[in-house]
Amino acid sequence: MHSGKSSFFVGIGGSGMMPLAMIVRARGGIVAGSDRGLDQGRTSAKFDALRAAGIALFPQDGSGVTSADQVVIASAAVEASVPDIVAADRLGCTRMTRAHVNAGLFNDAALPIGVAGTSGKSTVTGMIGYILHTLGRDPTVMNGAVMKDFATPDAPFASALVGRGDAFVSEVDESDGSIVLYRPAVAVLNNVTLDHKGLDELRQLFGDFAHAARHVVANAGDAETAALLATLPQDRLTTFAVEGEGDLVARNLSPEPFAISFDLVGAAGRHRIRLSVPGRHNVSNALAAIGACIAAGVPFADAARAIEGFTGLRRRFDVVGQANGIAVIDDFGHNPDKIAATLDTLHAHPGRLLLLFQPHGYGPLKQMGRELAQTFVDHLGPEDVLTIPDPAYFGGTVTREVGSADIVARIAAAGRTAHHDPERADAAARLVALARPGDRIVVMGARDDTLSGLAADMLANL
Repeated sequence: MHSGKSSFFVGIGGSGMMPLAMIVRARGGIVAGSDRGLDQGRTSAKFDALRAAGIALFPQDGSGVTSADQVVIASAAVEASVPDIVAADRLGCTRMTRAHVNAGLFNDAALPIGVAGTSGKSTVTGMIGYILHTLGRDPTVMNGAVMKDFATPDAPFASALVGRGDAFVSEVDESDGSIVLYRPAVAVLNNVTLDHKGLDELRQLFGDFAHAARHVVANAGDAETAALLATLPQDRLTTFAVEGEGDLVARNLSPEPFAISFDLVGAAGRHRIRLSVPGRHNVSNALAAIGACIAAGVPFADAARAIEGFTGLRRRFDVVGQANGIAVIDDFGHNPDKIAATLDTLHAHPGRLLLLFQPHGYGPLKQMGRELAQTFVDHLGPEDVLTIPDPAYFGGTVTREVGSADIVARIAAAGRTAHHDPERADAAARLVALARPGDRIVVMGARDDTLSGLAADMLANL
């Protein structure tokens, strides 16, 4: 890509692929791509945005890969049998993973800031980017979610921001092991909990990532992260904690239905902050972002002031609207930690919860199905209603050893109200029919942009 070759992104509509393609294009690269979703007619607005950015789109049938001079980039989810990959191998194209391309751009930056952790990566990345942008640092930001503060009618899918400043802010992914490729100046470690991998492997991955950094900003309030902190030199470490002990601490939390206030306490002073996003978990995210910005040279008071303007990410506790006294919320919650955080935030205020949770694949259900079920058992209220359709599936090979019905059976056996509606249209209709004033309907799940459309349709049907 750096020698004038054109790049072809296979799966260009993915949450990690789209912003990377936009960054490469904005920096002058020749970019084209394909996507299953394009061929299936899903999320057309996303592909319109890519075309508007000067990116050519092709069917995923090999027709876009025509020259050995192309660099073909694919995510880990793309199988070797996909025609574009077959064509690339036949022509002898240079092949790269999404992670290798992003890590190359990241490591080449003067100030690479990497955000890791099982939960909160996208939000912390967005917060850091927003603070730096607001304060005139002109960062480049690679995010896995749309940053609402940078979205415009002309650029509705603002998951990337391309700046001229020193900072390259990126979330880094442990799920495929690619976190090992990154060499951050500032490493943020939010938490270490079960998700795509077992805890032993996660400890190794996150530990290596932290040790590779010049400065680490880490959550002392998370038990697994705190254990890792003990292995790091204290002179290159900033700790944070919510109502705990650390270099940056949040105290006197005052939650609101869709916001939260707290006192930020650090060696440089004390500030009252009101976030425009709710929940204790977002207070933790804010501490991580402020700590990272301070490590990048931003004054304490400036970071505290700037973060109040951050309005959140699309599909992260995103209030779609209200109708007849019923709120509809679109949320990315898909692992036990994220789901628990969302449910606890909602239960801090009155009202029944009507939840539609779409698992993001059969593999994740096999990996953490028992923990997912227990999370719902522990965090659903006695009046709450949960429905789980079958997992998201967009093609390719998959083993269906554990399905939604298995998870529902565990939850129902523990006394919570849970239903298996295989078709998600039926799941949505169930909740709309049950809804009454004061309820909150929550659509949860990952890897499927059409969930936002489902949430909007449910609001319309109310």
